[in-house]
Amino acid sequence: MRIDLHAHSNVSDGTEAPAALVDAAQVAGLDMVALTDHDSTGGWREATNRAQEIGIGLVPGMEISCRTEQGITVHLLSYLHDPEHPGLLEEITKSRQARLSRAERMVERLSEDYPLNWDDVSLHVSPGATVGRPHIADALIAAGVVADRSEAFASILTARSKYWVSHYAPNPVLAVTLVRQAGGVPVFAHPMASARGRVVAEEVFEEMIQAGLAGVEIDHRDNPEAGKAFLRDLARRHDLIVTGSSDYHGTGKPNRLGENLTSPEALERIEAQASGCSVIR
Repeated sequence: MRIDLHAHSNVSDGTEAPAALVDAAQVAGLDMVALTDHDSTGGWREATNRAQEIGIGLVPGMEISCRTEQGITVHLLSYLHDPEHPGLLEEITKSRQARLSRAERMVERLSEDYPLNWDDVSLHVSPGATVGRPHIADALIAAGVVADRSEAFASILTARSKYWVSHYAPNPVLAVTLVRQAGGVPVFAHPMASARGRVVAEEVFEEMIQAGLAGVEIDHRDNPEAGKAFLRDLARRHDLIVTGSSDYHGTGKPNRLGENLTSPEALERIEAQASGCSVIR
């Protein structure tokens, strides 16, 4: 069974609608795909309907953007949680609102140097989508400022840029706790992706594990080999679930569906721990 547990639709920063993402997963030869949009479950219904139509498995999920006290970004994957759980819903709503305000402030700064305004960015945001830097990148591409998202993130939209604006994000320990309370299964996404920025110290892993962290995403293109070795040792010592995923964004990133996979045994462990909702088969 070919299982990819990390993919995004245009409900966050992917480029395909949830149904189209499910179609793409089938074309890629997957038997099961997880929809894990940033801070949103808005694509679940459409993806579920399409998965049932074409006979492919779907794992409802979400990717929660977090930040440590040291200012390090952490991405937490939540699988099979209750999308209506009040505590988790309140926190991700707060994050979504902060992302929107942050994006508006960044566009204000960018407009001083580039032919860009909020209307230009809005053209690239699907209704109800979680607004983020990728949408700003798409507007910059349309304006001819950069060639693609990768160039935008490496230059104009980097955290070192004068246009950068930070935004609220929950502490990862709080996020793990809320996911568990919502009946979900929390997995640390691409934990050693040092090319994206600073990575957390081992003590943060330990705090997240104590709070209920279930697993770590190891087989991901952004985890270097040394980082993967550290994560495998950590998973062995704490009996964590090990996952592998593409982190697919359609044409928004070079990542391809199925380039890394999760074992059926790992998915079984995720299902056994979940009580918020179920895998669609």
